[in-house]
Amino acid sequence: MEPFADLGEYVAIPRVSSLRLAPDGAWLAAEVQSLGADRKKYVSSIWRIDVGGAAPVRLTRSEQGESGPGFLPDGSLLFASRRPDETGQPKQGEPDRGPGLWLLPPGGGEARQLAVPPGGVTGLAVARNAQAYLLATAAFAGTTGFEQDAARRKARSDADVRAILHESGPLRHWDHDLGPAQVRLYAGRAAGVPGGADEDLTDLTPDPGRALDEASFALTPDGSAVVTSWRVTDAPDSPRSEVVVLAAGSARRVLLAAPGHDFASPLVSPDGRRVLAIRSEHDNYDRPGDVTLVLTDLAVDGAGQVGDLLAGFDRRPESAAWAPDSAAVYFTADDRGRRPIYRVGIDGGEPVQMTTDDAAYDQVCPAPDGTALYALRASIGEPPTPVRIDLTGRDATPVRLLSPTGEITVPGRVEEVTAAAPDGTEIRGWLVLPAGASASAQAPLVLWVHGGPVSSWNSWSWRWNPWLLAARGYAVLLPDPALSTGYGQDFIARGHGTWGEAPYTDVLAVTDAVAARPDIDAGRTAMMGGSFGGYMANWIAGHTDRFAAIVSHAGLWALDQMFATTDMPPFWRRTFADPLTRPERYLANSPHLHADAISTPLLLIHGDRDYRVPIGEALRMHADLAARGKDVKFLYFPDENHWILRPGDARLWYETVLAFLAVHVLGEKWVRPDLV
Repeated sequence: MEPFADLGEYVAIPRVSSLRLAPDGAWLAAEVQSLGADRKKYVSSIWRIDVGGAAPVRLTRSEQGESGPGFLPDGSLLFASRRPDETGQPKQGEPDRGPGLWLLPPGGGEARQLAVPPGGVTGLAVARNAQAYLLATAAFAGTTGFEQDAARRKARSDADVRAILHESGPLRHWDHDLGPAQVRLYAGRAAGVPGGADEDLTDLTPDPGRALDEASFALTPDGSAVVTSWRVTDAPDSPRSEVVVLAAGSARRVLLAAPGHDFASPLVSPDGRRVLAIRSEHDNYDRPGDVTLVLTDLAVDGAGQVGDLLAGFDRRPESAAWAPDSAAVYFTADDRGRRPIYRVGIDGGEPVQMTTDDAAYDQVCPAPDGTALYALRASIGEPPTPVRIDLTGRDATPVRLLSPTGEITVPGRVEEVTAAAPDGTEIRGWLVLPAGASASAQAPLVLWVHGGPVSSWNSWSWRWNPWLLAARGYAVLLPDPALSTGYGQDFIARGHGTWGEAPYTDVLAVTDAVAARPDIDAGRTAMMGGSFGGYMANWIAGHTDRFAAIVSHAGLWALDQMFATTDMPPFWRRTFADPLTRPERYLANSPHLHADAISTPLLLIHGDRDYRVPIGEALRMHADLAARGKDVKFLYFPDENHWILRPGDARLWYETVLAFLAVHVLGEKWVRPDLV
């Protein structure tokens, strides 16, 4: 399949987004996104991927879709769905309910509904050795049970009220409001037999406040207790996350906590004795915080001994999974434009790198017999694909499993590039080259800066896909400048609080090196980026005229304004300080102060429901540039967020970007996209 020349074909490519391994290790449940029947949205379904090589089989196919698969010990598959059921549909005049919890029996047959919380199922965890599960849902404060919560929702709907009264922060997260309902955790048990009875759900968190917003959680193997992240606030505008233990009839017990640190993604060992979590030290004004994996005994409280599994390991863990014997942990971490899988024993020692290819791994699932790992493997040149990694021999080469998505051929090739920054630091990145690029057929160049900013170009991206540009003849440079992950803590610190310095000179240095190649046309270059990449687009526009065009998606413009309007003011307070009392970094790094110097044509793109980089950044930037007579266009999405997710909008995004680049880089006439 080569769908990159046609945007309609591209947005229709099915996408594997998650994997879960069945308890017997015989197959994987994969969540696959594809276009719905009306082609206006993506709908998820669950597929069976056989580890022995049989063809994938689609297990669910409702119009509403299914997501979040999880296995009970008997092989029953749980998932969330809005699919209709006579017991779960709202009564006449009631507000629509969110996704319910469903169970697909291990031997096949019809799925049955286990629970229909009015706020919908927003998260799921299952026990390893018991027919127990945990679901997260949002419920109104002061309500007990789903009926009371449904009545409160109906009362608000009948009164046409959508207001939220906040008595503490945070207020928003990425693209949604936090409140008025609160996230709660409900424990349940399933018989796992068609027609079998389920025990009543137990509300483990009747009055959590905002403690469980964006929480991550896991069940103990016997299903008797839950470990979950829990947000607390020590001082105004200074939240942190602990890991706590919850059990029916018991008081909440703090397991992992430390001032100035967040603990997240807790996992209980298969033997039920230990808890693993990711510990993130808060950034401060002077330096970025470190990230590591920590381990503690489940039986002790927060005063117990906490072990750092990655002491001296200069990479940041992204995800983790327990080995089935509870003696080791597998984890992923960015490393020089890749994301390998590592193994570390719980007794300490140096982590061992398990994969060495140019790929990024995610969704790691250890086989129950310890002989293999299953995971999603992706790279700059290949979308996420399920693979098997053999642990019994010397060769850990990943073996591709048959995937529901089929194989995709990209229109070109990828090369690794490096350059020296002004301070001598090596800067590396990936260069995507169109088919046929050579000294006799030079390709125009687009510099594409990643978001984050603490991130890396190391994997496939459906949203930011360079192959759509390569299919039209562009070479695309994907650099990892200062602040990028995979190069150690000092590399992140090079750009800490000084976004307009090393990150800027780094991307220019690697651009200079690539532009000097014989297969690149140095006279036809453009630049683009989103989020932090959008910030860098705005900064570059005010500091150099070397690019023929710049595309800024969700870019930061006035940093002092961003500080108070983003969904995460604490980040800015820690790293940049308060602009009213300590404005130095805002003044030194804010693109809006250089508006007069901008001469490059700009395309601004922003979604109104973007709460991480609010729409005010684009509105103010457009007003500032328009008032100065600058060449600026503004593509506005009134109901999209930080990402442009609807298939039609994503297609229009690329149509507009490509039309804009064609004018200023290729010298073509401006052709306005039909639908705008």
